Amino acid sequence: MTTNQDAPVIDREISLIFQGDWGQANLHRICGWLAQELGDRCAPGSRFGIWSGRGGADAVHAVLAHDVDAALLTPVAAAAGLPAGTGPLAVAGAGRLRALGTLPQRDRLVTCVDAALGVSRMSELAELLPALRIATSPDDGVNLIGAAAHRQLEAIGVSAARLDEAGGGFVYSERPFPAIAAFRDGTANVLIHEAIMTPAWQRVTERKEVTYLDVDPAVTEAFARWHWPTATVPAGYLPGLAHDLTALEFSDFLLVCREDLPDDIAALIAWCLVCTRQALEVQYRHLPADRSPVTYPLDPRAIATAPIPLHPAAEETYSALGDGADASGALMWA
Repeated sequence: MTTNQDAPVIDREISLIFQGDWGQANLHRICGWLAQELGDRCAPGSRFGIWSGRGGADAVHAVLAHDVDAALLTPVAAAAGLPAGTGPLAVAGAGRLRALGTLPQRDRLVTCVDAALGVSRMSELAELLPALRIATSPDDGVNLIGAAAHRQLEAIGVSAARLDEAGGGFVYSERPFPAIAAFRDGTANVLIHEAIMTPAWQRVTERKEVTYLDVDPAVTEAFARWHWPTATVPAGYLPGLAHDLTALEFSDFLLVCREDLPDDIAALIAWCLVCTRQALEVQYRHLPADRSPVTYPLDPRAIATAPIPLHPAAEETYSALGDGADASGALMWA
């Protein structure tokens, strides 16, 4: 096994299981890319599988349970509290997790309301509980959108129990697009979700005026205890957004494994992440870079970062590669 920019090989058969998303989104595409690139550089007879997952806390659970060898989750901010033992991913045994790399993707968790509610600050939602129909994801111990949305709501006094008692309610969906549609069509009058680069978000103003709510100071404080930062959505990025919006950071895909993943496999994955990155990038270049669900061009220095310790062999590989010349060869989607 080498860590230079010459194509490395593993001269034995290996079997490796990745976990991605439900099957049609970015995490699965990343798993497929890596499986093919690793397969090209391992002994004949090597096998690679991709399990469907949800891209949330289930990634951590599956890796720690030895159900899979590596898994992707998003956002990376959800893992920022792990070194301190806090946050939505702080589970028993999390100290055995290691990062293999980060795939950059710019996203935010945005709170948007029907302008007819007449609110301009997030804290004002607590005064309108009977009227609220909030479209987001469930807080079920796995979905990190739901975990973040509910923590945000609780910080401003809108707990699920209080909302239910007052006669308000939630419109839940696992993925963003049913929730965005429910808000656009009027089933919900509050939307808390991510995937803001997608066309669905550009349609939220088709049938009504909307107001985007900046993160409340109480929310910032609650998430600081999870080491989870806020970030900006620039004015004009979303329809009707007239000011730079402060929202919860919801960027990037984190690839995690256990500390016992063999060194040569960890090193080869890191090499592929850097040196075959164009094979992934090219699948998104039909989209403007700032509207792509994978931010390109992929930055090798960003790939080599993580909020938890890198697998030592991956870290060594990144150090040796630096900016890493691309070795993708003939690209399927070029």
